[in-house]
Amino acid sequence: MEHVPARQAGQARWPDWVAEPLVTRWANQGISGLWPHQAEAAELAHGGRNVIIATGTASGKSLAYQVPAITSVLDGGTVLYLTPTKALAADQLRVLNGLDLPGLRAATFDGDTSYDERDWVRRHANYILTNPDMLHRSLLPRHPRWSAFWRRLSMVVIDECHGYRGVFGSHVAQILRRLRRICARYGSRPVFFLSSATASEPRAFATRLTGLQMAEVTTDASPRGATTFALWEPPLTELRGERGAPVRRPATAETADLLADLVLADVRTLAFVRSRRAAESVSLTTRARLSDLAADAGLPADLPEKVSAYRAGYLAEDRRKLEKALRSGECLGLATTSALELGVDVSGLDAVLIAGWPGTRASLWQQAGRAGRSGQDALAVLIARDDPLDTYLVHHPEALFGRPVEAIVLDPDNPYVLGPHLCAAAAEVPLTEDDLEIFGPATKDALTGLVAQGLLRQRPTGWFWTRREWATDLADIRGAGGPPVQVVEASTGRLLGTVDEPSAHTTVHTGAVYIHQGEAFLVGELDLEAGVALVEAGTPDYTTFARDVTEISVLESLRSRPLGPGELHFGSVEVTRQVVSYIKRRLQSGEMLGDEELDLPPRTLRTRAVWWTLPASAVTALAEEGLDLGGAAHAAEHASIGLLPLFATCDRWDIGGVSTELHADTGLLTVFVYDGHEGGAGFAERGYARAAEWLTATREAIASCECDRGCPSCIQSPKCGNGNEPLDKTGALRMLAALLSLGDT
Repeated sequence: MEHVPARQAGQARWPDWVAEPLVTRWANQGISGLWPHQAEAAELAHGGRNVIIATGTASGKSLAYQVPAITSVLDGGTVLYLTPTKALAADQLRVLNGLDLPGLRAATFDGDTSYDERDWVRRHANYILTNPDMLHRSLLPRHPRWSAFWRRLSMVVIDECHGYRGVFGSHVAQILRRLRRICARYGSRPVFFLSSATASEPRAFATRLTGLQMAEVTTDASPRGATTFALWEPPLTELRGERGAPVRRPATAETADLLADLVLADVRTLAFVRSRRAAESVSLTTRARLSDLAADAGLPADLPEKVSAYRAGYLAEDRRKLEKALRSGECLGLATTSALELGVDVSGLDAVLIAGWPGTRASLWQQAGRAGRSGQDALAVLIARDDPLDTYLVHHPEALFGRPVEAIVLDPDNPYVLGPHLCAAAAEVPLTEDDLEIFGPATKDALTGLVAQGLLRQRPTGWFWTRREWATDLADIRGAGGPPVQVVEASTGRLLGTVDEPSAHTTVHTGAVYIHQGEAFLVGELDLEAGVALVEAGTPDYTTFARDVTEISVLESLRSRPLGPGELHFGSVEVTRQVVSYIKRRLQSGEMLGDEELDLPPRTLRTRAVWWTLPASAVTALAEEGLDLGGAAHAAEHASIGLLPLFATCDRWDIGGVSTELHADTGLLTVFVYDGHEGGAGFAERGYARAAEWLTATREAIASCECDRGCPSCIQSPKCGNGNEPLDKTGALRMLAALLSLGDT
């Protein structure tokens, strides 16, 4: 348990330049002025400075940018507001409309906006709320139709900008550079105002994201109630999994029980889970438990109706209805994905449950901060999954509390990101030498490559897009990796859903069990050329797991340094991965029922990796102790992948690994951890920079686990292509101790 004390408020005031109608409207809503951090950020923006405000959840960041943004609209300007989610845009629109200000014409422009509405927005709106996807695919390519809006653009608000990390963040960085270029064409130089949950090095991040110099505001002067924060580890069950390891009760099952208890106690609660499926599962399980309790204890029969699920994929009107029900108290418990992590106003919450580490300390505090938003005391509970990182964290609270949040990693110069956006920019307006500075130092080489590929044509006046199709189709900003594979019910032709192309090899291969909205389907055929997986409903008593073979070759070591008796490297690698078979396991017992061969093409990825090697002298000493060197390296690889998200802003699914007793390129025992995105995403580079801390934490996580031979809490991986064989827990401990020069500890 950790107690986060309450915080007193600073003195509130209004800047002199805020118009009287605005002051009156906010006073009617109980807002008597700006806290000092809000006023500082608003003054900077009003004075023409680009600024990032990085303060905690519920610290009033929205008001800090709304004041200068609305002021500029009332003075005849326009505002572009960018958000990662539709829910946040809808919430902001509700607030703006609630001010009922003549002259403020705010409107959302996203995938839910009808074509008639889009036409009205383009002609009349002066405060447009949209997302990077729409900016990339619609507003920028069709910029001449929006010329009146661009000419008057005075401010660009980038809300919840800490969500723009990794490859997605790198794409957004280039979209913002294209936006700056279009604004310059129409004679505007808008102020950029970024808003973020508390972030490490916010000014440096904001500069990297926008390409502009930034001021930063980080001191939070808003009032806050106390928060009790609990770290909760589910108990071990009597079941045994792989290698006879004990199995913990699932985090989702624990979450459903806790959510039911809190709803019974009339505690308004959000339960954050990791997937859409888990949101539905927690909601259904909680409702069933409340239904049983209501029947047994004579409680109100409608109690289960006070619990719902909330996730992406719902219709817009259904999402708005759930948000309203949560605000009003009609809904007491909501199981949600990270869709509600960002600043949607759901004030009045008492508690937050977090089922599994959300990936970063920033996300953890963002989610926990959803409770206690009206200044009252709050409860937050992190419920650990059976996973190395979750287990490490609940046993090492010092890694969470009293520590700064992570620096946000992105790489706008990644050639696989930069190239497609240069094509898109050239299609918008032909590129000239003057534009090169906007897009960064790697631009010249990237343009040479694009000309060689025939995507751009160079003329004395600049670079021109050569194709008939939309250049924006080249940039897959969400990183799905190619056109999605459609999952179709063969007997009816019904489209069940889509799977991104890389995932199709492991989730909808021929013979796979595919789950859709709680129903099981068997994949009859995967046709990659047609982009279709044909399935039929079934009731198999088993699940399937794809097995793959991964090979890695070193293209270039960019940096290296000694690490104990070994060496640490960071550089470029080529990863070749091929799904070769799948295994069937019985649902209840986990018993292996068979291993079926598959004939799927290999997939190749050029990316960045961090790797470490051990010399023959160290390896020989370990072998003489009777350790399985391959199993030890494999176990160390799994555990280090599990712990890297603590040191780099990533998820374990963003990275991969390979380990080998003798690698062809290094000639030594080598363990690789690589970015799972073309060109790299910055995660391996962060691992290289913090290798000693990262590998020390990895060894501690393995050592503190109470299992004998290895389990999901330490060295087993949920995505291992070799079925978690071979693994040597003792060997991994000795190997990491040798690497870190810890002697025999």
